[in-house]
Amino acid sequence: MVVKTPPMGWNSWNTFGPNINDELIRTTADAMVENGLLEAGYNYLVIDDCWSLKERDGEGKLVPDPVKFPHGMKDVADYVHSKGLKFGMYSCAGTRTCADYPGSFDHEYVDAKTFAEWGVDFLKYDFCYRPNFVPGHLLYKKMGTALANSGRDILFSACSWGHQETHKWIKTTGAHMWRSTGDIVDSWASIRDLTMHQINIWDYNGAGCFNDMDMLVVGMNGKGNVGLTGCTFEEYKTHFSVWAMFNSPLMIGCDVRNMTDETKNILLNKDVIAINQDPACRQAYLVEADNWWSGRVYMVAKQLDNGDVAIGAFNLGDNEEWPNFQLDSMGLGYATGKKLVCKELWTGETCEAVDVMRFPKLPAHGCRLFRCKVVDA
Repeated sequence: MVVKTPPMGWNSWNTFGPNINDELIRTTADAMVENGLLEAGYNYLVIDDCWSLKERDGEGKLVPDPVKFPHGMKDVADYVHSKGLKFGMYSCAGTRTCADYPGSFDHEYVDAKTFAEWGVDFLKYDFCYRPNFVPGHLLYKKMGTALANSGRDILFSACSWGHQETHKWIKTTGAHMWRSTGDIVDSWASIRDLTMHQINIWDYNGAGCFNDMDMLVVGMNGKGNVGLTGCTFEEYKTHFSVWAMFNSPLMIGCDVRNMTDETKNILLNKDVIAINQDPACRQAYLVEADNWWSGRVYMVAKQLDNGDVAIGAFNLGDNEEWPNFQLDSMGLGYATGKKLVCKELWTGETCEAVDVMRFPKLPAHGCRLFRCKVVDA
């Protein structure tokens, strides 16, 4: 199984934590279709931790909680599939999951076969309660090999939080995406810190195995399991733009059954999604701005498959900025005889840039995201 673009979908943890059940999953599947999320590319519906009984059965198999999921997981998966979605579940590389349910340590092949029989298409694999005597790369290799031999294509989402220098070995495990950060919460400080951390490990991202900056908090508005303070509409736009520009998987964490129009406008922005899902999946890079006085404005560019260039300006600081940079910084100086014709992907406004890319006022915690064509000056 080869994953060519960053996975997209929904995960239960951010909003619901342990409060999951059959009805929630079915109504969420309905909402993903009815609200246009599936059509926009969000095709995975993933149940996170707390779905099983506290102990395995007599054959050593995981057992869905019969109160939460009275019809079993195969029935849930069949319903999710009937909506055109793919079905995901959760386990852990340790003896217990992060919420103290049975983990998959020394049960990798049994669990992989069970997941395949249930119709699972995605496995999030956490890193809690792992034995200290087994290095992380072996734990993930064990499950990666088990999934590859389960008889079903199952996307392997490794969630080691970047510990034990995950970036150096994760592509040896068969993982299709890997958590390159700690856990996100619904606050601007969390979004800012994860963004700054990710910049240092861009070069480990790419088609086949994507750096996962954790699930989106867009639209949570301070509610739910990791709700915390919530964010402004401007901060959520910056959050979504960064994740898209950095090639992170886009896994929604809010309650999609009750999204506001503002939330839908962010999550369904097809132009921004196209930057994330560009088939080339090229690495983003920093371009050197002319005004780095704040130390908090990041100018980022990425070459796209059709020759266009995506350019983002992200103000992670607490003051307004007016950033600009020389096009020489991205190989398009005056001597090339070229200019950029740009569309801002949130407002739809257009502009041109010759020699210098100048941005309008960038509010604190705000962003500008452009798709630009290279044309004759």
